[in-house]
Amino acid sequence: MLVVTLALTACASGPDYVRPALPLPAAYKESGPWKPAEPQLADTNHPWWAHYGDTELDTLVAQANEANQNIRMAEAQYRQARATAQLARAGYAPTLGAGTSIGRARTHTAPTPADSNALTLQASWEPDIWGRVQRSVEAGEAALQASEADLAGARLSIQAELVQDYLQLRITDAEKDLILRTVQEYEKALSLTRSQYKAGVVTRADVALAETQLQSARAQAIDLDVRRTQFEHAIAILTGRAPAEVTIAPRPSGTPGIALPVMPGGLPSQLLERRPDIAAAERRAAAANAQIGVAQSAYFPSLVLNASGGFASAGFSQWITAPSRVWSLGAALAETIFDGGARSARTDQAVAAYDVAAAQYKRTVLAGLQEVEDNLAALRVLDAERAMQESAVESARVAERTSLARYRAGTTTYLSVVTAQTLLLSNERSALQAFARQLAASAALVKALGGGWNAAGLAAGADGSAAAPQTTHVQTVPAGS
Repeated sequence: MLVVTLALTACASGPDYVRPALPLPAAYKESGPWKPAEPQLADTNHPWWAHYGDTELDTLVAQANEANQNIRMAEAQYRQARATAQLARAGYAPTLGAGTSIGRARTHTAPTPADSNALTLQASWEPDIWGRVQRSVEAGEAALQASEADLAGARLSIQAELVQDYLQLRITDAEKDLILRTVQEYEKALSLTRSQYKAGVVTRADVALAETQLQSARAQAIDLDVRRTQFEHAIAILTGRAPAEVTIAPRPSGTPGIALPVMPGGLPSQLLERRPDIAAAERRAAAANAQIGVAQSAYFPSLVLNASGGFASAGFSQWITAPSRVWSLGAALAETIFDGGARSARTDQAVAAYDVAAAQYKRTVLAGLQEVEDNLAALRVLDAERAMQESAVESARVAERTSLARYRAGTTTYLSVVTAQTLLLSNERSALQAFARQLAASAALVKALGGGWNAAGLAAGADGSAAAPQTTHVQTVPAGS
């Protein structure tokens, strides 16, 4: 009978898991005409944020990886899932117990009180005939893998958010530096206007225009402090510290620019292995599928094997004698005949839960494809916009120099100078903001592509697939250019 029982344990109720099918396009719509330089391999051991070429950013991300509370919460949830998986695996093992008793009793058949002492060991085991434990283990391990992917996703999300905040802070520094340099030019223009007013060449209105323009530029420089402070506070929280504990010094003018990574999209099918959230959703679908088997195993009878042995006698000294030794072997077979439809309801519930998980997996994949397409399109469009904006900056500089020269010669009013200078500052700021949007889109694209992470780090999935190598290219773009 034991041989038959062990043979039956190979059975498993419920359907075997197959990854939910989702047709994917052969390539991304927004491939992008990239001209990469200095190719570098990006993998799970390579910090993707290092491609921006900023050592201070590297330090901040390292601090976030260690101290961010969202990451710590995800790590605790992973440990919880690991314990749950271990609890499911414990169902394969028998249960062992021990007990001892000491007593003194008298009955009508034995009027003289008698002592009794017993020491017993009990063992029980329920063979996994119908695969209930097997499916529970599958569900627990899939949930563990999903939690591991959640942890990777939490790290990636925090890293991307910190990178974006830091890059925007540095763009704000560059923008303020631009305005402060412009203020110096406006101060020179105001001095010129006052000199010409004293000489009777221009009217008081020209001086007022120059003063208004100068004060407006100074106000714009002060306004940037609000944005920069908020980015600094956000970075502090992401690194697990209070805002009062973090101060990021402004960069002086003329320091090296930020490197703008350019990442080819690759194939949509690779996204299934690159993104932690997609891997987590797929593993949750696998766990839900295994729960169907757990629910269906309740339709079959359960078999429990019991064994016990020990010693029982009136005194401890008699335990070494054969008559004091006791043992028993037994088996119990139980089957539910009627439960009012409870088993059917639990099976229907498990099937519906799987359908939900499969739909969530497909939705996550589609959302990932959209994020990649969105950011590839943003980088392509912003590249063209920034080139056009830089051309506009050059034209505005020519107009500003010409207007100022004509004003010095007395052939135009100061209003034309103000117009040209305002137009130049506006276009220079627009060029910086276009670069800022490029940086934000590049970080969002890295996140959308999984940040170098791949599902090969998880235990082998149902199909045993592994991620394909990924390549990241960087293209250095001077800040403020």
